Amino acid sequence: MLYRPLGRTGLVVSEIGYGCASWWGKPRFPERQALGLVHAALDLGVTFFDTGASYSAGEAEPRLGRALQGRDTSGLVIATKAGTFHAGGGRIARDFSPGAIVASAERSLRNLGLETLPLLQLHGPAAAELTDELLAALEGLRARGLVRALGVNSFDPAVIEQAIGLPSFDVVMIDYNVLRPEREPLIARAAAAGKGVLAGMALAMGHTGLKVARIRGPQDLWYAARGLMRHRGEVRRGARFAFLHRLEGVTGSQAALSYVLENPDVACAVIGTTRLAHLQENAAASGLVLPPQVRAKIADAQRR
Repeated sequence: MLYRPLGRTGLVVSEIGYGCASWWGKPRFPERQALGLVHAALDLGVTFFDTGASYSAGEAEPRLGRALQGRDTSGLVIATKAGTFHAGGGRIARDFSPGAIVASAERSLRNLGLETLPLLQLHGPAAAELTDELLAALEGLRARGLVRALGVNSFDPAVIEQAIGLPSFDVVMIDYNVLRPEREPLIARAAAAGKGVLAGMALAMGHTGLKVARIRGPQDLWYAARGLMRHRGEVRRGARFAFLHRLEGVTGSQAALSYVLENPDVACAVIGTTRLAHLQENAAASGLVLPPQVRAKIADAQRR
């Protein structure tokens, strides 16, 4: 595993990060397997773990805390998110008021068993919600030693642009993958401003390999339903990149991750999986270099 600095935070992260969310955090996914995946990621050299207060109906964050019990977390960058929360009945609610964000961060510390959050990110705020009062509350968390770095996770370029211009934020998390080459100028501006850049959805939710058509277990059915309901456009575009899964000597996932990590301004590509073999495969993408002809085919597919 290779490592990169996370902007100017002073933190260093593994090129491949592990996302603790979705099916991984749900009670229907056995606890022993979920914790085992985190332990396997640690053994593979992963040091960046991403979760959120609202993930898996609020179950992911405390599950990650249980996975980390008894482990040395001093060299890890544990990132969580605030601003959204599980409101029951499958609903996700939003509250970016200063008091709610502070309470969420304090709750996250308890859930994760940490004294300081290495990275706290606002989860999908609107530009208008990044108020002076909220920024002051975030800085207050930092002054109390409860948070080391602050960030914004958004797939809205306008919100990321605003965050780049705000000194309080150290990190931005953007949806960057082979389906999103248009994010590259935004990533470059963030890096030029000293922000650490995390690539969320680095595998484009598996759409390059038509994951929605491969059902081998209940988690596959769940992910397929989500993809077809929320991301039909990405599923269609992903079909153009099926060639990535026919390369010799590298898997489709590894090729997709190599594309993301070829961008020197990206600190970490975050993946999520509930299968050990996939985790091992994805971790092995660190340090891989795409042949020029594969990079050219990706560029051609992106233009079409």
